[in-house]
Amino acid sequence: MKTVKELATEIVAREGGFVNDPADAGGATNHGVTLTTLRRLGLDITKDRRIDQADVRALSQTQAVEIFVEHYFHRPGIGNLPESLQPSVFDMYVNAGSNAVKVLQRLLGQMGFACEPDGQIGPQTTRAAQSAFEAAPSHLVDAYGIARRNYYYSLADARPASRKFVRRRDGGKGGWITRAEEFISEKYRLSDAQHRARVAAWA
Repeated sequence: MKTVKELATEIVAREGGFVNDPADAGGATNHGVTLTTLRRLGLDITKDRRIDQADVRALSQTQAVEIFVEHYFHRPGIGNLPESLQPSVFDMYVNAGSNAVKVLQRLLGQMGFACEPDGQIGPQTTRAAQSAFEAAPSHLVDAYGIARRNYYYSLADARPASRKFVRRRDGGKGGWITRAEEFISEKYRLSDAQHRARVAAWA
């Protein structure tokens, strides 16, 4: 498996540079790190005693990697999950916060392994994930990726402003879906026709 730093570096590359899309609930973002995150962590990048959009713009890729490794991998306890599951959960945690863990917890519950969907990786979630992995070592990662993909679709069902991240202007798969499917075996990825059928009701 790749190191946590290598995974974080890939996430930073996947996230891209500075954007401030009003349709994105995260607001101003650079390398995947939002202004809200900088304020929550008290990171004054420009050292001007204010944490604002200028700090988001000034954030380096190296700093973003350090933030992800410490605050999106180690502190949430992602390293306690089965190793093969860690890259996808880590990637989604950067993208969706504790919802990444809730998606996993709901999946584990559906698989018959008791797990409270509280968004925290505690002993119960760790045991449930390990038991699920032992029961279905070849399927758990795909099952999580599919659940993650479904989460994005359902989010866009409920929030029209998010649909641009799920469906491109030409109707093809948007960034959230292609990102989720990077962690799903090819045989479980949706065809273009299946994707279009899934989002047809949005018109």
